Amino acid sequence: MFELTEALSACSSRSAPGPDHISWGHLKWFVKLEGGSADLFLRIANGCLEHSHWPSAFKDSLSVIIPKPGKPSYSTPKSFRPIVLLNTLGKLIEKMISNRIQFDSVKHDVFHPNQVGGVRQRSTEDAGLYLTHIVRAGWAKGLKTSVLAFDLAQFFPSINHDVLLAVLPKLGFPPNVVKFFASYLVGRSTQYAWNAFVSPHRSADVGVGQGSALSPVLSALTLTLIMRLFEQ
Repeated sequence: MFELTEALSACSSRSAPGPDHISWGHLKWFVKLEGGSADLFLRIANGCLEHSHWPSAFKDSLSVIIPKPGKPSYSTPKSFRPIVLLNTLGKLIEKMISNRIQFDSVKHDVFHPNQVGGVRQRSTEDAGLYLTHIVRAGWAKGLKTSVLAFDLAQFFPSINHDVLLAVLPKLGFPPNVVKFFASYLVGRSTQYAWNAFVSPHRSADVGVGQGSALSPVLSALTLTLIMRLFEQ
């Protein structure tokens, strides 16, 4: 129950709801009700993992298209970005699962020590300090340091499902969790909203979902084995 209330308390009641129009404020109100609403949410969350199933209602989203500020022209698609709105109960369960994966992965040293993105309690400040240390250590030896940077554009939508599902067992995740993500990743759909226009449902079975609390940690896990290759 603590994991549920902790995840819910971190959610802003001002955030827009998903297609079912149930807001974070509604969920917080339901949890305070007598009669076991919190227990019901917890049973749903546990049932998803126990049965390795992600309900179709949680796979539906609304992608609201908004213009990026400060663009000289809005005649190209790159001048806009989608805000993906998911049903809040599904997002709450995703937050709970993400928090558990983060805790267990850090506890058992699953992530590579040099990984920063998508890893709890690590930030760009840590990356900056590490880079500064390398540069200054080189200076002390009379060396010059060069930096080669790669920008992985559209990384979340580019993650290969088969690769992710192959990586998870290699990192020590049990079969029921791997089967859960096999269900979680497929069968997704979204509707695109632009002003008053709303499109029909379209398939969104690529990568990991924008707007999901699980996307950062899943992307970090996908990169973990690649990071280990650089040690060889």
